[in-house]
Amino acid sequence: MSSILVIGEAEGTEIKNISQQVSAVAAGMGDVVGLVIGKNISDAGMKLATAKIILADDEKLEYYDPVKFSSVISQVVEQNSITKILMGATTMGKDLGPRVAAELGWGYLGDCLEAGSEGFVRPTFAGKVLAKSNPEGSIVVSIRNNAYPAGESWSGSVENFSGNIPDSTTNTVSIEKGGNGTVELTEASIVVSGGRGLESPENYDEHIRPLASVLNAAAGASRAIVDAGWVPHSHQVGQTGKTVTPDLYLAIGISGAIQHLGGMSGSKCIVAINKDPDAPIFKVADYGIIGNLFDIVPVLKSKLSN
Repeated sequence: MSSILVIGEAEGTEIKNISQQVSAVAAGMGDVVGLVIGKNISDAGMKLATAKIILADDEKLEYYDPVKFSSVISQVVEQNSITKILMGATTMGKDLGPRVAAELGWGYLGDCLEAGSEGFVRPTFAGKVLAKSNPEGSIVVSIRNNAYPAGESWSGSVENFSGNIPDSTTNTVSIEKGGNGTVELTEASIVVSGGRGLESPENYDEHIRPLASVLNAAAGASRAIVDAGWVPHSHQVGQTGKTVTPDLYLAIGISGAIQHLGGMSGSKCIVAINKDPDAPIFKVADYGIIGNLFDIVPVLKSKLSN
């Protein structure tokens, strides 16, 4: 039976939901060991839904450092005879996964939609094709958010990491947060995105951000308004931006260019608001509202606020 290592990400005193989702997937694949790395992460780490949990809790690990984190993972892999590593396809996971695979000399599959003992499924060609892989050797896999329900916390055995933490030339000076209430796009269960139909950056701030705040959602954007300088690139959803798979995706004033669809078509429920009845976005939308967004969004926000 395979021995699987799940990399859990701590957020304050909690484990990120994506890490619990990955734990639930791993539970059906073999014997699972969880690893949480950071500083003062013991309370969060013990909530990871794995039967065995290893805590690498050290002040040297306060900030994400690929050199230190990769080394800790490699040592845990060797000590526990691990054959597969699973992690969330988060900002950290997308950077850490390939590095760990390279350090171990293993294969790597990123941004998978499905995972199991019979193989892994990931999108290619902007989501037009789903490729299934069943690697025979050891593998590092990152799994897309919201692909699976989260596992329940399990109070299994807990160990402290006792290996070496290497020095690194990387020095984190400070961490700048996106602002109070900001929800990370790739981890959000609801995404509210705006496009060229908003007509101006002021309208993005007036309509998209408040609606996202009411829904506790992430604010996204089409490439058109990112290229126009209305919002930062970190907001961009699409083939050249971020891929999102929320439970609910609201596309407001977005026509639905193919590169945008490639980044959000995996959403569980898509609602589109556009005055053009022939907009391509309606071909993938579960619900479509044909009308002027400036009339619809304020009513929607008012109803949701109440």
